[in-house]
Amino acid sequence: MKKKHREKSKPVKLLEYYAACVIVSIARAIPFWGIKLIGNILGDILFFLVPKRRNVAIDNLRHAYSGKKGPDEINKIARESCRSFIYTFLEIVKFRYLFTGPNVLQKMKSYADNLDGLFIKAKKIHDESGGCIFVTPHLGNWEVLPHVCALAGIPLAIVARPLDNEYLEKLIFSSRSVEGQFIIPKKNALFVLQRTLQKGASIGMLPDQSTMKGLVINFFGRPATTTPVPAILAVTYKRPVVVVAACRKESNKYEGFVSEPIWPAEGYKSEKEEIFRITQEITRNMESIIRKYPEQYLWMHNRWKTYEGKKEIMS
Repeated sequence: MKKKHREKSKPVKLLEYYAACVIVSIARAIPFWGIKLIGNILGDILFFLVPKRRNVAIDNLRHAYSGKKGPDEINKIARESCRSFIYTFLEIVKFRYLFTGPNVLQKMKSYADNLDGLFIKAKKIHDESGGCIFVTPHLGNWEVLPHVCALAGIPLAIVARPLDNEYLEKLIFSSRSVEGQFIIPKKNALFVLQRTLQKGASIGMLPDQSTMKGLVINFFGRPATTTPVPAILAVTYKRPVVVVAACRKESNKYEGFVSEPIWPAEGYKSEKEEIFRITQEITRNMESIIRKYPEQYLWMHNRWKTYEGKKEIMS
């Protein structure tokens, strides 16, 4: 029997909230080089003092790059991945306050080499399809993309897992509504997502985590359970799925990626097979981008978790 999740007490929630407020204040006050330094320190603490996550990351990388990268390089990527994970969240805080007020577009352009191209392509796909499904892996800084959509004039609903602390929830997600976005709780979200597409808005999702109710798709040469929800929405409402990502470069700028739209095929014989095909295509696009910036991917997550009784169906 699954254990019932114990709700946090109010003092614990408030302690977490005030700790988060301190982090937000520090991130807002210090320059990006300081945020990166803190990210590196905390990332190293995570790598060296949390062996469970370190071992998961190293094991995932060993399988993904079997015969292609040696132990030293694998360890280096795993360590950089831990640093990137911490740095991303500090950076998210910084961006929330940096990308507000006047001249936001010019501010964003200073952090991205191909921002105009991203605006044009993403907006064109959104307008021509009447709303699409944007999906991004836990790579680089996935929170840059909602800012891009907001500035491009793309109404966006973002699927997110609700926090178990309402004070933190308000602190973290309050700025979304200001940018014209709204949050859809991940649990039982399908009905709301359907209505969102019917209204002509687009959807933003992070669908690259293991799930028991997923399809089994080949990802870095191994079977990985993958949510079929983006593909189900695409097939049901004849909308394209677009894989996007924003990855940090050495120049302290971002390289943005916007895939070609993955449309459901016309006249397909099997809806089930079409959902599988689209899910597989989404996964291949994500893998292609991750291979360019492996040190920025969330290798600590048990992406290849196995579930009892789950069949390995791949092509």
